[in-house]
Amino acid sequence: MADVKKNILTYAGLKQLEDELQDLKVNRRKEVAAKIKEAREQGDLSENAEYDAAKDEQRDIEARIEELEKILKNAEVVVEDEIDLGKINIGCKVKLYDKEFDEEIEFYLVGSTEANSLQNKISNESPVGHALIGHKVGDTVEVETQAGMMEYNVLEIIRVS
Repeated sequence: MADVKKNILTYAGLKQLEDELQDLKVNRRKEVAAKIKEAREQGDLSENAEYDAAKDEQRDIEARIEELEKILKNAEVVVEDEIDLGKINIGCKVKLYDKEFDEEIEFYLVGSTEANSLQNKISNESPVGHALIGHKVGDTVEVETQAGMMEYNVLEIIRVS
């Protein structure tokens, strides 16, 4: 049997996925079932765009429910309170000095399921996230990215809670 990939999540990420799953199961399923029922009552299903759209939406919802259940089944939650702030790890925020752009930036290191570049949440599997893991304050980290070689100084490791 192949190894099942663990989905590393912070507690906040776990809660967000559980809430989404609950909403899909409790609310969205009912909404789409009502749409299907309404469309059926219009008669001929062969040329019923509302019916087709509702069935597509139902399929998407069920696929997302299945995906969320699989993620949660294999979830490994990082307990932020137990993180060793002596080195960078998943679940901590890190303040870096970007040498090329001469600016300070902050990243929140999360598992790949939670990664969101707009919120500065980077995955432990991304080139930058992977390179940062295990480094300490004062270290210089060089990372090969699509944009070329990036160089960061680790300024601070911050507990998130």
